[in-house]
Amino acid sequence: MVDGMFPLEAHALQVRVGGHEAIKGIDLNLDGRGRIVVLGANGAGKSVLLRTLHGLIAPTSGTIRWAGSDRRPASQAMVFQRPVMLRRPALANIEYALVVNGTSQTEAELRAREAIERVGLTQLGARQARALSGGEQQRLALARAWALRPRLLYLDEPTASLDPGAAAEVEHIVGRIHAAGTAVVMTTHNLGLARRFADEIVFLHEGRITERTPADRFFNEPASNEARWYLQGELPWNTASPAI
Repeated sequence: MVDGMFPLEAHALQVRVGGHEAIKGIDLNLDGRGRIVVLGANGAGKSVLLRTLHGLIAPTSGTIRWAGSDRRPASQAMVFQRPVMLRRPALANIEYALVVNGTSQTEAELRAREAIERVGLTQLGARQARALSGGEQQRLALARAWALRPRLLYLDEPTASLDPGAAAEVEHIVGRIHAAGTAVVMTTHNLGLARRFADEIVFLHEGRITERTPADRFFNEPASNEARWYLQGELPWNTASPAI
């Protein structure tokens, strides 16, 4: 599907962060279909890959193109493990994100109310965002991203540090966002979440993609030793590199 966002094509992507080579010559194509979960041990380069694709980190070398253009489209959003909340009420956090992306104030107010209702936080709209619980803040971050109507949503460990109930709520919301037409690329260490959610698995090892395969095949018949060791909870490689 070519709509200014897809296909997203990364070629020979290399990224150095603080003198560490986090991404080492990755090729990755996304067509906007399905749900992709990026797995790998700490330091494999998962978060750096998402931040680079989203445009938050400039690649050291290589190219990223969206629908044949090197101009990053506006139709993508990202939610982090620890979302940044502005010093304003929950509803105003969503409105602000919309206004700075070119939405009129009147339209922003309507879309913000719709988004906060979708994630079940309507009653907390007037509360300061930074006073919300961790799970509530993550739901608010998802509402803020959803309100932008992205074609592609990056999620970096969206359920990490959440209790099981809050994690289940976040997983449900992400499923609804995808069902509404948004492609999702997610990193997680939660293998249960990955099994339930993923259509495809991209497995990173030491900054390189060693497998990209349908999720059921990855979990039942991993093709690489690194993936088998990862699924078994064994780490025979050096894990002293930074957790990136």
